[in-house]
Parts: sequence; C-alpha cells; structure tokens
Amino acid sequence: MHTIEVHYQRGDRLAIAIRGHEVIVDQPLDDGGADTGPTPTELWVAGLAACVVFYAERFLRRHDLSVEDLRASCRWSFAEDRPARVERIEIRLELPAVFPADLLPRLEAVLDRCAVHESLRQPPPVEITTHTPAVV
Repeated sequence: MHTIEVHYQRGDRLAIAIRGHEVIVDQPLDDGGADTGPTPTELWVAGLAACVVFYAERFLRRHDLSVEDLRASCRWSFAEDRPARVERIEIRLELPAVFPADLLPRLEAVLDRCAVHESLRQPPPVEITTHTPAVV
C-alpha cells in the first residue's frame, strides 16, 4: 500500500508529502485562504487530467509517434446542490500535429481506462479513522 502524509501548516494551507515530493494545497483568497497552492479538489481534477495525458504519452511512444506538443486542457465545475462535489469534468487532449486517423479509436479506448478514471467508475472504499494521543 502507498503512503501520503498531509500536515497542517497555517490558515488553510496544508503540505502533502508524496514519495519525497511536497505539494502545497490552500484555498483561494475569496474563500479565506492565502492562495499558496491549488485546492485539494483542483489537485484531484488535475490528477485525472494528468493521468489521461500520461496514458496518451505511453500510447504514442508505443506506436513510435511524437509526444511533442501533447497536452490537455481541463474544464470542470462544482455541482450547485448538495452534497458538495465535482459535477462535470471536460478534458480536451491536444495530440501532435501528425496522428494516424486509424489509431484514434484505439487511443480513445486507452484513455477511457486511465487508473484515475477507472477509480471513479469503481470507487474504492474510503475509511476515515481518528486518533488522538490523549483524550481529555
């Protein structure tokens, strides 16, 4: 099992430790944060977009195609009702200038199976426990 540590820093700022890397998350100024990093929700959506680009990159390399200019643009929105959640995510993948049309259906099938996307389809159980060194 993999481990990620999240530590409170100040205000709404949190430091996330992942395999020796540190990522800062915060809230926007309008929501009371200091805007020192993306929000946890933005990071989650970014993870999905990055996973799609990663799967595309691997596909292109497997087929000896250029990965030059490969990128994705992602738009998303919150639901207006409760519970609070992401309602819609749109990812537009920009492929290299030269891409064989006959490979497009195969690429789209691969992109639809990225690990983050599959985890949304088959969500894992999430267990949250609390621990206090001493209860007073």
